[in-house]
Amino acid sequence: MNTALIVIDVQNDYFPGGKMELSGSEAAADALAWLLGHCRGSGMPVVHVRHVSVRPGATFFLPDTEGAEIHRSVQPQEGEPVFLKHFPNSFRGTALDGYLKERGITRLVVAGMMTHLCVDTTVRAAFDLGYRCILAGDSCATRDLSIDGRRVAAAQVQDAFLASLQGTFSSVMNTDRVIELLQGE
Repeated sequence: MNTALIVIDVQNDYFPGGKMELSGSEAAADALAWLLGHCRGSGMPVVHVRHVSVRPGATFFLPDTEGAEIHRSVQPQEGEPVFLKHFPNSFRGTALDGYLKERGITRLVVAGMMTHLCVDTTVRAAFDLGYRCILAGDSCATRDLSIDGRRVAAAQVQDAFLASLQGTFSSVMNTDRVIELLQGE
């Protein structure tokens, strides 16, 4: 089975001092950097996805800003493609699906930010497109949300979205377990 690592939206605005700081973004980036190093070392294809918001009223990932740039912890290396997107789903309006299919990729290891939006949407779309997914849950980060005046803590958001993806849409596991699995193949 051909596998690729998909790194979703690990961009400066999600980190301390950014316009949309996520809870645990630095810890998630550290775990993802470990996973990225393993994948690169094993020769696994690595694909980056970068969101630039062109939606009226957007407050982060604005075009031509430092906040929209990929974070230093996961900078693409030469030969690693970067797909630019304008929607939460990494496949919508991009050539990502064609790129993966041209290379015979059938399984994706997914990590990135925001778990409850772009990661969730991309994993579900990948499933619909026929990919098998492994989601490195601790290599993802999210934020507090609210509904009807109630705050939902980021840790609860993270757990709820990872739990909803587990099973049908992906195998969710921590980064160490993903690396162990990949090494055993």
